[in-house]
Parts: sequence; structure tokens; C-alpha cells
Amino acid sequence: MGFFKDFRAFLMKGDIVNLSTAVIIGGAFGKIVSSFTNDILMPPIGMLLNGVDFKELKIVLKEAVPETVIDGKVIPGIDAVTVNYGSFIQVTLDFVIVGLCIFMVLKMYERTKKKEIAVPSAPPVPSNEEKLLTEIRDLLKLK
Repeated sequence: MGFFKDFRAFLMKGDIVNLSTAVIIGGAFGKIVSSFTNDILMPPIGMLLNGVDFKELKIVLKEAVPETVIDGKVIPGIDAVTVNYGSFIQVTLDFVIVGLCIFMVLKMYERTKKKEIAVPSAPPVPSNEEKLLTEIRDLLKLK
């Protein structure tokens, strides 16, 4: 019974909850960035490069072999072996965009923290007791 209680306490710690929230939001943000890159950014870039579709950019190392029939036996085909560098370019661009967004958010966060620190706080107002003690001290100094 103690194990489950400890495990529940571990899961409910603020750091774990914050981390899980960040992972969920990060996953959704990654999908948004991927869609932005694939659906909005890459088509115009491909159009500027004479209609290149980055998803189709690849180097064929070995051509595909189609399915054949020899003496009534079906010999399955073999897929082509390719290096898909166009997909790599898109994923790299996704990474750069996510990095840029995170950098901008952290810069804004740092600015707000600097403003909070830079604002001087007003000196605390002495209580009535402190005022009375100060007056007594000053009177004792005069004697």
C-alpha cells in the first residue's frame, strides 16, 4: 500500500505535472510547426525552385524490382533503396523553426524577469511599536 501512496505523491509533485504539461503542449506545437513547414513554407520554396516537391527529393541507391511470374510462381518485388534527403531538409527546417520560437519565448520571459527585479520596492512602513521604540532610543541618546 505504501508503494502506491509514494508513487501517487511522486506523480502529483509540481515538477512532474509541469513537465507533463510541457510535453503535451510541445507535441501539439510540433504538429503545428510541421504543418506550417510542409503545407505553407515548402510549397512556395518548391515553386521558386521550378516546382520541386521536397518530399520527392531522393537519391536512388538501388532501383525497385517489380513483382514477376515465372513458371506460374509469383516472385515478390523488392522496394527501391533510397536516401530521402528532401524529407531530411523538411525535418531540419521544422527543428530550426521550433528552436527559433522557443528562443523568442525565452527572451520575452527573461525581459519580464528583469523588469520584476529592476523595480525597487518601497521601504517597509515601520509599525507603531517600532516608531515608539525609535522615539525612546532617540530620547535616551539625548540624555
